[in-house]
Amino acid sequence: MTPTAPQSTGRPFRVALTGGIASGKTTVANLFATHGVPLIDTDLIAREVVEPGQPALAAVAKAFGNDVLDADGRLDRRRLREVIFRDAAARARLEAILHPAIRAEMERQSVAAAQAGPYQMLVIPLLAEGGRRDHVDRVLVVDTPETVQVERLMTRDAVTREQAEASLRAQAQRSTRLGIADDVLTNTGRIDDLREQVAALHARYVKLAAASRERPVVPPNGHAAQ
Repeated sequence: MTPTAPQSTGRPFRVALTGGIASGKTTVANLFATHGVPLIDTDLIAREVVEPGQPALAAVAKAFGNDVLDADGRLDRRRLREVIFRDAAARARLEAILHPAIRAEMERQSVAAAQAGPYQMLVIPLLAEGGRRDHVDRVLVVDTPETVQVERLMTRDAVTREQAEASLRAQAQRSTRLGIADDVLTNTGRIDDLREQVAALHARYVKLAAASRERPVVPPNGHAAQ
């Protein structure tokens, strides 16, 4: 994919971090954080927006019934996964509820952290499944062989191989994720390899972020602001 040219938009330079399930995104994100990079994790936000009392939780219960809530009125994630797992229409209904709430909170956190680091990293696991990339300057894909993902899922989530493979099939194909990448970080499972790759990418992003701040804003009339 042709690298995205940085644009001076008045907002922080943003890198979207994505990858398949069990690819090591959290580990990679935490390594970027050691360089002082603010992290905005849409997985965490997705949990926050369905906490008790949040409008999104009420909307989910209305759409799917109170069976997706536990005895304490919290979202029963396992039950909800069962409901949407093989039902594309149900999954689309859920996304229509959650995605706007997640985007709004992501933007709020981005504005709040605008001056906190040289650039921001937005962790967006489902970017390849239809997420917007017009609000980021680069896309970084964590790439891991599917066989490794399956083994990690079986260990991490205590699921069968069949369930782990089904989880991978429910996501975008590996080739699709690589197709949206400006940068690819290969996760071999060796933490030292990850550190080296993260350090090199961090240096690149610092330079790109600095260049984007120096580029003049070009208004609709085509003349750079003086």
